[in-house]
This record gives sequence, structure tokens and C-alpha cells, in this order.
Amino acid sequence: SRCLLLVLPVMLNKNDRWSLLSLTSSIHTVRTGKVFHVSQQIQGDHLYFSSRTPRLIKHPCKKNIALYLGRQIFFTRDNFKSSLLPLSLPTSIKVGVPEVTSAHIAGSVLLLVVNQKVYVYDYEANFWNASIGIEHIVSHISGDNCCYSGHPFCVDISNSVFAYLHGDQISQTNVYFSNTRGYTFQKFAYERQAELVGSLGGVFYFHSLSQVGLLLIDQGKAMFSYSEHPLNRSLGLPFDYNGTLDILITPGQKGILIFWFEKSLLVSGNAGQLVYPVPVDEEPRISYSSVSEANVTIHNIAANQNELAVLTRENSLYYGSLGILPSSLIKFSGQNIWSQEAAVMFTDVGQVEILTPLPDPMFPAFDFQRCPMNVQEILMDPQLQVDICKVELLQGEFDNRMYSIDMNSKLQLTALMIPRPGRSPVPLVRPPPPDAIRCLWYLGNISLRQQHHWGRANPNFTSSIKKPTVSTITLDVANKEISCVDLKPLTALISVGCDQEKKIVIQNEISACSNGILDPVGLQDNYSYIIEKEAYDPNFRGQMSREDLVVNYRYEKLGCPRLVYYNTPWRPVVELWREGKFQEVTKAEFVLLEVNGLFTYTYSLTAQMALCRSQPQNWTTVLESSGDKRPFFAWDRENYISCHDPDNDAPLRWPDVPYQILGGPTANKVIFDQRNGIYVFFLSIVDPYYSYCHLETTFSVYVYGALPPSIIPTTVTIIPLIMAMLLSVWSAYMIPKLLHTEKGLRLQEFWMNLCRRLRNLCPCFQAHSG
Repeated sequence: SRCLLLVLPVMLNKNDRWSLLSLTSSIHTVRTGKVFHVSQQIQGDHLYFSSRTPRLIKHPCKKNIALYLGRQIFFTRDNFKSSLLPLSLPTSIKVGVPEVTSAHIAGSVLLLVVNQKVYVYDYEANFWNASIGIEHIVSHISGDNCCYSGHPFCVDISNSVFAYLHGDQISQTNVYFSNTRGYTFQKFAYERQAELVGSLGGVFYFHSLSQVGLLLIDQGKAMFSYSEHPLNRSLGLPFDYNGTLDILITPGQKGILIFWFEKSLLVSGNAGQLVYPVPVDEEPRISYSSVSEANVTIHNIAANQNELAVLTRENSLYYGSLGILPSSLIKFSGQNIWSQEAAVMFTDVGQVEILTPLPDPMFPAFDFQRCPMNVQEILMDPQLQVDICKVELLQGEFDNRMYSIDMNSKLQLTALMIPRPGRSPVPLVRPPPPDAIRCLWYLGNISLRQQHHWGRANPNFTSSIKKPTVSTITLDVANKEISCVDLKPLTALISVGCDQEKKIVIQNEISACSNGILDPVGLQDNYSYIIEKEAYDPNFRGQMSREDLVVNYRYEKLGCPRLVYYNTPWRPVVELWREGKFQEVTKAEFVLLEVNGLFTYTYSLTAQMALCRSQPQNWTTVLESSGDKRPFFAWDRENYISCHDPDNDAPLRWPDVPYQILGGPTANKVIFDQRNGIYVFFLSIVDPYYSYCHLETTFSVYVYGALPPSIIPTTVTIIPLIMAMLLSVWSAYMIPKLLHTEKGLRLQEFWMNLCRRLRNLCPCFQAHSG
């Protein structure tokens, strides 16, 4: 069989001429697995969709995964290339009414809201589960998929799911959030939710803005409320809300939303901040500002990253682009392309297909009628005389890739655009949101850097630089013709966050091994050492322990210890490396903690000497507030508060306490006690403005040069020494004065007589010895 399509009207050239084209597109029916009469039965409750118009959800990353929602529900793993049994719940799961009100494909699982509860179907393991943690009824779920697998940000996007009750009063509704792809949920706390007025139209995670958005509906108007600064200061711009709008988040994290109902079609290119109706070009020289004005009844829609297709009950298919600049819908009028169960989908760029499930009276499995259409082929027909695309080539290595921009980093992207002879197309770059990064285009090069580091960021216009974000950059052509179907925009996902290739290394130019103090062979041979009980505290509170500690030295991780003289203030030199290459010596603030609890060291500066404006943090206060967190990871960039921050209003009550932060604006150093031995330090960069990464490392030092403490008590040696010194001073003062007195003369005469007698005895001794 064949389906007849009429293409009308399309603007053709500069003279605004229009044409009508009639062409045919082959229709075929998929029928497999029915040659042999194999018994097939539907087990469990037969699921069905609550709406009278079907929906078709395609997995944006796995092109063959799709879900059809209608009077029957079909889940395919081969893009409907085989006959399918309707989807049903296993007999072990009892749901009462098997009505599905919402669905979402999250990575490798299918989520369904069945009778106001969420169920998870792992289609790879063929296993069903009921979600855990939802204590109230819900009707809808929402989420997104990131196709750049392996990156932590991308994994988080695919794992994030919201569950909520559509139409509930927003001030008192219960919203649930899952970061486990829907297996477990917890209540989502939205700041100022109790102050919001209206009913809930949806909850969405807009990753392009790093914002959670709540759609408020009140008196025929709708607007978004956002969770984070700066968008949380006011509501978004209101727009008309007619009927119950379905909201489709297009793939690619571009922030493109499509709102639709039978008589309404709206689009937003910036995650709901501005929502506008989609215009329609239907007849020669006649355009409509909206679907309702064109008197079109929408049956269902489909969208990919750059295209939009609309199937109407008037047997028409409309096509439009979702580029940087808004475009009108173009009407493709056809015959016998619509039915109550028909659904439209994109199979590839410029490839549209109308899918209709067909029951088989002999088998429970359904066949599928597929009517494919090549949009590019239709638009390029010579009879249409459509203006050809003014660009021959638009390409860039960054297309469909994910990049990371850490703090104080830049990203250079390169694109190539080849125009047709005699044409001068204008490249158009849609940068990420203003709270993320700023981009510059120059001669095919795109330079990206964080907005804050350009020196042009307004703190009232940008979000906190401390918070990682995800953004999308798109390169397109301004005023691109409708014939540029295959010339899709170039898109890259930018993770403004931790660069996983970064690490820190502690400089080790002078080691205990190179100076002959320690033997590297011995260190590798199960080397161990003893820490005296007076020198360490296993609880890191600076209290003496009850017994000595035997420590096994991990040479494979620590290498040879750095050599440090005990009586010289010392600070480790921290180097930043990326992809095995040295980048710089970091000047960021960092903290140290001896991993075995040694406390025989202090710091050269006090809080007052470090010019602190407020009371600085220290390990004692941080560990007390960390709860069950492991000591080594209790103090990091996320909870560090600088005592030099003018916004920190904690008073400086104890100015003489040691200042335990190294690096940054101070010359603070470590001072070791009179003790030789190995120290193993954990080092953490706490400066929140240096990197989004948790830059941490462990290293060792060997402290030498300290004389062993004396076994004689200090008082036994000091008191006689002081007495001798006082006696010497007294003698030097008193003896000259006594020589001028009568007693002094007698004493002088006594000593002279004594010396004379001794001289007389000397010859006798000499003669005797001779």
C-alpha cells in the first residue's frame, strides 16, 4: 500500500512564489514471528495509557529503544522492526487499575506511573520493581538522558528523576527526587515552595541552567519558578496555558522545551524563561501566529535535537526546525496518514515516520504499519524550487562531544564553515547561560572561559562560581534555509566543573634516600616504625595515646620521604599536573593532617598574625562538625570558610590560636617539635576558587636533626648552673673591693706567704727528682 502526501505551501524564492507537490511514500507493515503458530500469551495486567491520543517516546541515546503509549503499550528494542506483544506487568505485581499516566526512559530502565505509583522495568535484565520512598500519590515523572557516557556529570543527568502529582496545589504538594534512576526516591525540598500560588504543572531539572524549575499554573497563565540564584529572585515570564499541556524536553541538554495540547503549541529555547507560540505557514502568503489561530488540531508530536514534526487530525504533517532562531511550521498535507492510534517519530535527521499498531485477529502480538518520509528529498524536489542552502559544509571536531572547563581554565574549539559561491552566511553561536561561561567567535575559533574569569561578570546576574554547572554550546547559521535539513547545528556539552585529568603532586627534590638517611630497598621490605604513645592521638584531638603504635610504611604509594630539618619552618611545594604534564606550582590554600594522629608539630602563624578578620577554622572544629565523615575528608573546598572573607561575620575571639591553613595570601609554615622520624600527611586543597576538583594527596616526610632529649631532669642541671653563674658574678664584683680593706690586706699577705713557701719547696722537689 502507499500513502499520498501533498507538500504545501513552502516559500520558494525571493518572489514569494509557492507550489504544490504531490508525491508518494512507501508504506509497509512489520509482521514477524508469526510463520509458525507459536502460542503467545499476555501475562499479568494489560497496561494502557490514560490519554485518548497516543505518545511515542524514543531513547535519545539508544536509537532502537522506544515506547509507544496508547490503548496498548508497546516497548521495542529494535525500533518497531518486529511484531510485539502489548506490555504488561508480571503477575506478581498487583496494581489494581493498570492505567499509565506518565512514562520516562532513564538509561537502561523504563519508568512508568501506574495507578499513581512508580514502577521500574529493567529491560536489560527483564525485571520489574516498585520504587521505594514515595509516600504520597503521584501522577507524573520527569527526567533527561545524557548520551556522553562515562562522565560523572553525564551519569548524574541520566540518574536524576522527579515524581509529582500534576495539578496539586503547589504550596503544599509533595515532590520526590531520585538520583538512582527511579529505584529509590526521597522528598525534594524546594525553597519558598509554601509561598508559591497556583497548581503544579510540572517539575523539571534544567541541566543547561543547573536549575530545578517548577511550572506554576494560575488563572489561565503559567510561569516557571527556579531554584537557584539568580533566577530564583523572581518568576519567569507568564504565558497562556490552555488545556493540559504536555511538556517535552528535547534531547541534548540545550534547554529547548515544547509545550503542546490539541489547540496549542509553544516553544522555549531557554528552559522556560521565555515561552512563545510557534507560527504556522499554511497557505500561499498566509501565515498564522499560532496553531490555534490556524485552527489546527494536534494529534501528537515528535522532536529530536534540531527538528520538530507535528501530526494533526486533519491528515496533515507539519515540519519545523529547532535552531537558534525560531522558525515557522511548514505544512505537508497528506491523505490517509492519520488514524486514532497513529504516532509520529524521527528515525534520523530529516527522516520522519508515522507508526500505527495493527491488531491481528489470529495472534496476540501486534504488527506495525510504518510510513517513512524523507524531508530532505521532499524539500529538494525541483518542482518546489526551494532556495538551496547557502552553506555547503559546517563541521567541527567538537560536535556531539563533551568537554570540561575547570576554574581558571580555557577551552578552544574550532569549526569549519564553507559557504556556497557568492553567499556570505553568518555563523551564529549560542553560548551557554550567563551563569556559566562566556564564548568568543573569531575566524572559526570559539574561545570559552568561565564568565567570572573574564572580569565582566555581574554577581547579581550570575550564579555562584563555587557550584559546578553543565552548559551547551551550539554553532549554527543565521537565517538558515529550510532546505538545510542535513546541515545540523554543531553542539557540544560543556561541563563547568572538575577536570578529571588534574591531580596534585608534592615536590620531592631532596629525599631521605638521596641523602643516605634511609635505604629505599629497606623501605620496600615490609618496613615499619614505631610512634611513641606520647606523640600521637588516634582520634586526632592532640591527646596522648595509651600505647605505642607500629606503622607499616607503604612505599609503593608514598615512595621515599622528603627530607625536612626539624628546626627549619617548612611548607610543602604543591604542583598541579594534568594528563601527565606539569602545569604550575599552586598557590592555593590547603590543609595538612598527619594520618596516624601525630601532633608533634605546629604552625608559624597565629590567627592574629595571619591578619584574620574572623575566627579561622581548624581541624578540631571541622572534625566536631563533620559527624561520621572520615577525618581525612572532613575539610575540603565545599566547607572551607576563609577568615579573610569580608562576608564571614564570625568574631575573632581567640587571636592566639595556631592558624592551620597553608598557602594562599599568608606565609604560614609548619614547625616540627624536637622529634626525628617519619610523618605521613594527607593534603587537601580547600580554596574553593582554585578548582572544582577535590584535589587531595598523601605524602611522607622524614624529620631529622633533632637531638635526643636529656635523661637528666631539667631542674637538676639548670639550678646548679644558675648558682655558679651568680657566684662568678658576685666574686668578680666583691674580690677587688675586699683587697682595699684590712681584711683584704691580711688575706693578701696570707696568700703571698703561702706562695713564698711553695717556691722554697720547689728546689727540694727538683733535687729529689734529679
